[in-house]
Amino acid sequence: MSDISIYHNPDCGSSRNTLALIRASGIEPEVIEYLKTPPDRETLKALIARMGMRVRDALRVKAAPYQELGLDAAHWSDDALLDQMLAHPILINRPIVVSPLGVRLCRPADLVIELLPQRPPDEFRKADGVPPLVDTSIAGDDAGLAAALRHAALPADDLTEPGRRFFAYATASGERVGYGGYECLGRDALLRSLVALPSARHRGLGGGMLALLLRRAYDDGGRNAWLLTTTAAPFFERNGFKPVERDAAPASILATRQAAEQCPAGAGLLRRSIRI
Repeated sequence: MSDISIYHNPDCGSSRNTLALIRASGIEPEVIEYLKTPPDRETLKALIARMGMRVRDALRVKAAPYQELGLDAAHWSDDALLDQMLAHPILINRPIVVSPLGVRLCRPADLVIELLPQRPPDEFRKADGVPPLVDTSIAGDDAGLAAALRHAALPADDLTEPGRRFFAYATASGERVGYGGYECLGRDALLRSLVALPSARHRGLGGGMLALLLRRAYDDGGRNAWLLTTTAAPFFERNGFKPVERDAAPASILATRQAAEQCPAGAGLLRRSIRI
């Protein structure tokens, strides 16, 4: 039996992509269709703990019972939420992958690569025809990051200041394709420095970089993503962001150097919720 297992919903695109990535790496995992055979209480509780998540963060908020039961209300305890997940397995977010290298809710599916002993071949494509990406945390003084931002005429003079996180993005074969970062301010995250390298443009990779960046911000506690842009609003709007007036942003976002100093007054402010 494989030492990798996946709690899988075949009707879920992220779950199908994750399973395909595992198989492309040469592994046939144990596939647990959890809607048919849900985990017991102790197993579910242990999975959530091993993922380093709160019980609430493991809920599938798009599932119908979530709204019907009012599970967004703050009064629900962890035990009560677990009760509802066991009664309505559709509330368990997916896919959850268990590997000797860790346990992860693989949304986006690209995250499963961290749990595999070998990467999928470079020619592998997800269902949308785009290759999966790997993100690597980098320091603000990374020379490649600064060069890419300056080439794209994006702010690069505050990269080493506290409170910023930056990532480099690469294909499974290691081709560097871009950079991204954010400033996490409690539940609000200011996305910044998202740039594809010239060789990676027009390949559909921007959405993958953004999805990974949003997930990292979510794991840091961000639940609302904000950004300022003068040229890329159509891309971000296609990915769920909505234009808002500047006075709609919290004071912490408006006080960042990006908002207060570096972006032109005419830059558009956009927002979206971060959910997984």
